Amino acid sequence: MSKTETPTERLHRMREASLAGGGERRIEVQHKKGKLTARERVELLVDEGSFVEMDRFVVHRCRDFGMESQRILGDGVVTGHARIDGRPFYLYSQDFTVFGGSLSETHAEKICKVMDMALKVGVPIIGLNDSGGARIQEGVRSLGGYAEIFWRNTQASGVVPQISAIMGPCAGGAVYSPAITDFICMVEGTSYMHITGPDVVKTVTHEEVTSEDLGGASVHASRSGVASFTSPDDRACLAHLRRLFGYLPLNNAEGAPFIPSDDPSDRTEERLDTIVPEDPKKPYDMHEVIGLVVDEGSFLEVHEGYAQNIVVGFARLGGHVIGVVANQPAVLAGCLDIAASIKGARFIRFCDSFNIPLLTFEDVPGFLPGTEQEYGGIILHGAKLLYAYCEATVPKMTVITRKAYGGAYDVMSSKHVRGDLNLAWPNAQIAVMGAAGAARIIHRAEIREADDPAAMEAKRTEEYEETFNNPYMAAERGFIDDVIEAHDTRPTLIRGLELLKTKVEVRPTRKHGNIPL
Repeated sequence: MSKTETPTERLHRMREASLAGGGERRIEVQHKKGKLTARERVELLVDEGSFVEMDRFVVHRCRDFGMESQRILGDGVVTGHARIDGRPFYLYSQDFTVFGGSLSETHAEKICKVMDMALKVGVPIIGLNDSGGARIQEGVRSLGGYAEIFWRNTQASGVVPQISAIMGPCAGGAVYSPAITDFICMVEGTSYMHITGPDVVKTVTHEEVTSEDLGGASVHASRSGVASFTSPDDRACLAHLRRLFGYLPLNNAEGAPFIPSDDPSDRTEERLDTIVPEDPKKPYDMHEVIGLVVDEGSFLEVHEGYAQNIVVGFARLGGHVIGVVANQPAVLAGCLDIAASIKGARFIRFCDSFNIPLLTFEDVPGFLPGTEQEYGGIILHGAKLLYAYCEATVPKMTVITRKAYGGAYDVMSSKHVRGDLNLAWPNAQIAVMGAAGAARIIHRAEIREADDPAAMEAKRTEEYEETFNNPYMAAERGFIDDVIEAHDTRPTLIRGLELLKTKVEVRPTRKHGNIPL
């Protein structure tokens, strides 16, 4: 402070300096890459005028490699609290224009502070990631900073929602913080996540690969399942985060926000009566079923490009937030496989952690057969989905739209794993397996010895279908609460959800279960 500068003038000068980031030249480079700055991202994410910054005057403490002469206010991350649709949360936004957004000891301390505050206050945490990784000049101090963040991610898990946006590089140990959070949104073309970069991959495995092909948004959205969402640019990503935020409670002691719907609760939908083909081998799109049942336009799909044989996402039903899990007959006939099991289990556990009721649409012929699945551990991975449904204590409603075969029938929120409201449409088929396969096993000898084996097989198949491939044997035993006409699905579910809001289910006291990871 100069002798002529007043304390107030000094404050204003330093505040102005803190807004400059890495300077105009580096900001220009950021824009040329199609990326917004850390502060521009914050402004688009939050309600106008709601952002309150914390630790704007923090600088690093490094004295090695000439770093003492490069002290920039904020140290490469913008932190604070704000509101989305009037609801509070804490956030951090890494600034790539300052030391490439690299994480120093003080950079990490700023992030840890808002994470600690989010837990104290009981509000979500949103992290906007754009970082070159650990600040090499600080060595193990930077690594320690990452570990402190990871620890807090773990403590916050299931207590407050955690959302990560990957809006630039995120490599090495840095990837594990987003991986622990509940949802990851990646920006197409400008973001990537990988443990080791292309140069290391080439050295170790001799593979030639780019950062985009190794860990770009499309890879993680469709192949690895790391990314929950992708967006074409920064603005779309931030708009998506705002929409997602609207489905989430502030913490695990609250419910998700209720928004009254103009969509009538008693709306029936005649199209549902014919949406399932008469031929059980023909596919249909489960997205259409979901769209016709939930509040109009409310479905927000999660992991849309990954394991498409199962559909998961948030929606509203009579204004209440629900989590939707649905087999997708249009992909792999709706079979459950390793990827679908992991995807479904992860989503179910999030919903259960945060008091979001579950609605399951079931049309599943079983688990996908084959050596690839068995060698890959479908037994363990399929058990994750089963475990998640069994563990969940939120209201659980299930609608069997067509097939519910074998162990997959048990897994998909059946009455036996404590489904609360289990319904079936009139054409539902609830059995150990398909009629033709069952007939061939049960009547193997009779079919083999018949004068016309094909005719005998057809006869026995028809008999089995008449006896077992319908919802009524399950209904006789109370495994199905009711068989309803498809067009009545929405009002029936809304009535059920209203009743189940006060559900309480007590489980044995334990430190935690041992899910088959």
